[in-house]
Amino acid sequence: MKLTIEDVRSRFIKHFCGSTGSVYASPGRINLIGEHTDYNNGFVFPGAVEQGMIAEIKPNGTRFVDAYSIDLKDRAKFSLDDEKGPSATWARYIYGVCREMMALGVPVEGFNTAFAGDVPLGAGMSSSAALESTYAFALNDLWGDNKIDKMELARVGQRTEHKYIGCNCGIMDQAISVLGKKGSLMRLDCRSGEYEYFPWNPKGYQLILVNSCVKHELAGSPYNERRLQCEHVAEIIGKKHPSVESLRDATMEMLDEVKDLITEDEYKRARYVIGEVERVLAVCDALQHDDYEIVGKMMYETHYGLSKEYEVSCEELDFLNEIAKEEGVTGSRIMGGGFGGCTINLVAEELVPNFKKVVVEKFAAKYGKKPIIIDVVIGDGARKLC
Repeated sequence: MKLTIEDVRSRFIKHFCGSTGSVYASPGRINLIGEHTDYNNGFVFPGAVEQGMIAEIKPNGTRFVDAYSIDLKDRAKFSLDDEKGPSATWARYIYGVCREMMALGVPVEGFNTAFAGDVPLGAGMSSSAALESTYAFALNDLWGDNKIDKMELARVGQRTEHKYIGCNCGIMDQAISVLGKKGSLMRLDCRSGEYEYFPWNPKGYQLILVNSCVKHELAGSPYNERRLQCEHVAEIIGKKHPSVESLRDATMEMLDEVKDLITEDEYKRARYVIGEVERVLAVCDALQHDDYEIVGKMMYETHYGLSKEYEVSCEELDFLNEIAKEEGVTGSRIMGGGFGGCTINLVAEELVPNFKKVVVEKFAAKYGKKPIIIDVVIGDGARKLC
């Protein structure tokens, strides 16, 4: 069921004595292709989705934030001037955004807030970025007079992940959550911050997410290890080729030159990333010609790389990918950081009903639980609702 303003407002009124405030929203995201390239300064190709976070916020005239998580049925209160912040992870997202906005000179004051989301947690659709973007946009609107530009709001969310959560993520999730545009995907250059919108209205195809319901936790996971491995390989290549600042600048030939100077795992990680940067650009070119067969081919190649080279897949996701191949799906791959979550599938319209039926039946027969099917509709980025 789609989350509504009324769902959030009713809880806000209940927990904050009948008063109402302003309501803001930000979306989760899909990423058609370009996984683990963002923190390697490469290209990504995400789109905002209709599912996301909604928060009601009202200044309370103090230096304290009183926050209620509707989904978790949990409440946290913290001072804006506290250097340590709250212990609950969900509250630290809000705290981190507040502190980072204050560091930019936004005179944030205390507020009451309640929020909820309909982005499936742990599905690789970036519920955390949606939460960060909602509050960054809201605080900029309430106290910043909209002086902070949208890309900097995205960086506020990224710095929150780095400094307050412990996840060294790239900029993609926050950027698309803030800058998303209905009916368009966005190619983002994660080095320069430049972006370009590509209309997304594929005739004869649908994007379908299949949520394995295997939960992942990126903070403290091998995610950070993968990033360090990529940075080390770029450093080694850079000694031979000074123009290489990150794997985005490297070629397969450069990687092969240093193969004996790095570990086998580092070689595989770098091989995946260099290939993925090339695949993103190939998909953008294919879309200019409505060539969805090439798009699908690149998606399958990405899944193979994520599974065998970057090694962030799991048994359930590989099984979903195999089902997609067997059913003639045009393209399928892991979406998100990995270690669980969804596959994203580009499916010819005439195959959609049977694909949904078969994937649920086969997955349930093997794992004893049904995956969740999500039809993708590309929506808008962060915004004020009322």
